[in-house]
Amino acid sequence: MEGWDPNTKSTLTRIPLLTTKAGPRDGAAWTQRLKEEYKSLIAYTQMNKSNDNDWFRISASNPEGTRWTGKCWYVHNLLKYEFELQFDIPITYPATAPELELPEIDGKTQKMYRGGKICLTVHFKPLWAKNCPRFGIAHALCLGLAPWLAAEIPILVDSGAIKHKDDAATSAES
Repeated sequence: MEGWDPNTKSTLTRIPLLTTKAGPRDGAAWTQRLKEEYKSLIAYTQMNKSNDNDWFRISASNPEGTRWTGKCWYVHNLLKYEFELQFDIPITYPATAPELELPEIDGKTQKMYRGGKICLTVHFKPLWAKNCPRFGIAHALCLGLAPWLAAEIPILVDSGAIKHKDDAATSAES
């Protein structure tokens, strides 16, 4: 964590680490891993809310806990930009990080793969591999999605690639 800004380091150290090394094919061990994932996500969400930094909502969208959906948002120039968020837990999880998808902005930036999967290969994937199986979904959001949103959304807004929902509604009425 050398070279990280103090806020990121502080946030990361307060997200509970996971202990169960299990993926979707591992039966009861996967159920235990899911419990740890929820505990970590709840702690991260509560921490964000207490710091007035609430920026996502997700939940498992199937009983197996292998498909997750929700919303994330980023505030730029005092305007809130909200996006659908989805991802599947890979069969090789936790050795392989989930590929976080923002389908609404698919194709609007070069730092995204087909289907709206955000590019995390250079910076996040080595960190994930080094910390497997201790990292989970909350860590992927904190160290993967949050910095991606902070880097990409201002550029996309300033270039006109994405518009605020109020601007889009105004131009649709014209």
